[in-house]
Amino acid sequence: MKPVPHATSLRRAPIQRRSAERLTRILDACADLLDEVGYDDLSTRAVAQRAGVPIGSVYRFFGNKRQMADALAQRNLERYTERVTERLMGIREGGWRAAMDAVLDEYLAMKRTAPGFSLVDFGNQIPVGARHAEPNHRVADRLTELLSGYLDRTPDDDLRRTFLIAVETADTLVHLAFRVAPEGDEKIIGETRELLRAYLARVLD
Repeated sequence: MKPVPHATSLRRAPIQRRSAERLTRILDACADLLDEVGYDDLSTRAVAQRAGVPIGSVYRFFGNKRQMADALAQRNLERYTERVTERLMGIREGGWRAAMDAVLDEYLAMKRTAPGFSLVDFGNQIPVGARHAEPNHRVADRLTELLSGYLDRTPDDDLRRTFLIAVETADTLVHLAFRVAPEGDEKIIGETRELLRAYLARVLD
């Protein structure tokens, strides 16, 4: 099982600081508008107006709103990775169970607080309602890289497959939890946590 290649939706990568700051404003505006109007009514013009940049600046980076939402999803994955990494650095005991809690808790926190995340996630919901395999493969790849060292395990195909199954399972159940309750049904989340622990114990204990 080979790692999924890094995805990018940018027409042109920012080189100067000013250009990078403009890209950040565009993605921030995209995230805010996704929460306000949804994906169907999102437009590059509205994003440009919200970000306070010329429409040409948006098209410099993105050909359409799909590419813009893809880039936001990729940024979500980068920020999620940073958050999980920081949590793992603070864990002193608890082994893989504590690590798994950190992985799930940070995902739940982003679902609840990150603008636009409920719609684009790490890419699974673009366009809204679509579910493609690649984003979860990338999440599993990233977790394999992060957790193999923490767990003192070889990041081989078996470990990658284990994390892919865990990610796919958690993704489905967490989305169910948030369909049942706006902030995520705690009982479903609790069952998700127990299910993941039971599955991972077979491989990680």
